[in-house]
Amino acid sequence: MTSNWENDEAVQRFREYLRIPSVHPDVDYDECVKFLKKQANLLELPVVVHEFVPKKPVVVITWEGLQPELPSILLNSHMDVVPVNEEKWTYPPFDATISDDGYIYARGTQDMKSIGMMHLEAVRRLKNAGVRLKRTIHITFVPDEEIGGVDGMCAFSESPEFKQLNIGFALDESAPNPKPDEILAFHGEKTSRQIIVTCRGEPGHGSRMVSGTAGEKLHYIIDKFMTLRAQEKKKVDSGDWFGDVTAINLTQISGGVQVNVLPETLTVSFDIRIAPDVDHEEFENMILRWCEEAGEGVSFEYIVKNPQVRSTKIDGSVPFWEVMKKVVADMGYSIRCVNCPGATDLRYVRRQGIPAISFSPLMDSAMLLHAHDEKIHVDVFRKGIDIIEKVVEAIANV
Repeated sequence: MTSNWENDEAVQRFREYLRIPSVHPDVDYDECVKFLKKQANLLELPVVVHEFVPKKPVVVITWEGLQPELPSILLNSHMDVVPVNEEKWTYPPFDATISDDGYIYARGTQDMKSIGMMHLEAVRRLKNAGVRLKRTIHITFVPDEEIGGVDGMCAFSESPEFKQLNIGFALDESAPNPKPDEILAFHGEKTSRQIIVTCRGEPGHGSRMVSGTAGEKLHYIIDKFMTLRAQEKKKVDSGDWFGDVTAINLTQISGGVQVNVLPETLTVSFDIRIAPDVDHEEFENMILRWCEEAGEGVSFEYIVKNPQVRSTKIDGSVPFWEVMKKVVADMGYSIRCVNCPGATDLRYVRRQGIPAISFSPLMDSAMLLHAHDEKIHVDVFRKGIDIIEKVVEAIANV
């Protein structure tokens, strides 16, 4: 049981941040920006706020290193959180209540205001201890990650202001791990593709048994996609990490005018998350082949076609990753580095050719991202600051 949290200033700052309801839809980021400016002033560090899209602020707090010409370190987090159903929560989701057994209940405790505050608190400790680092540290807070990050990290990463930061390595969020001594990290992500397949056939009376109907073609397409889905699901059921498996889900079917009329057009939509090791060109050619096999008048188009982003190498060629592993091991923990099953803002950073690792030191914690009663234990938060402090010091001195 934790009993001294009342006097822990880091915990109280974290709770203050959690109480800002930066929740979708229609997020107002003004209070987050005010809070972060206050933290920068307390740290005596310069802070800049960019708006590449109106009302979508990007906050950059900078701690200059002894050798500012070296590529810098980016510590990124997002300010926004997903919606809540307050009736399902034990405590109000924006009160940051601490239970008797030491858990902080609030939306954002895991995803990911805790990590943003760990970044700030780690830098605070290093500065207060009189430590100077070789590389410059940029602590960034971005908007809209929970709705795709297009107006947040995507716009930021493509800007001249981002390039001027001269980033050499980046950290962002991963996910909690129920194991007490293992941190879950991500070095790559699946590629999101959403498609709609259109099947055309001759319309006619519903009593006719003719060939080449839109329904027959739709059946062929659905069978191909769902067979592939079953093969991929079998891998997960056999124990493969689901970040390494292509996810396919049928999400919409539409078409037809009346139940006794053969439809001229039927469409089916699929949400696809392509595993990092899959050849994207081959995957697209496979879909084109299926459409051709289904019959004349079958085609597909992309609703979303994200580009493939190469994973950060963890083969010893990225020195920042190597020192991270050593520091964590020296503290008595390990890192399990895998591909992210979902998506984070780091895909935009990696797209710029920058090595990046998703890293949330939330051990001994159930995964409650986006769940009711999202929570983190006070001791987990404190331990996370300890780990981030050591990691930041190490990677900034590479």
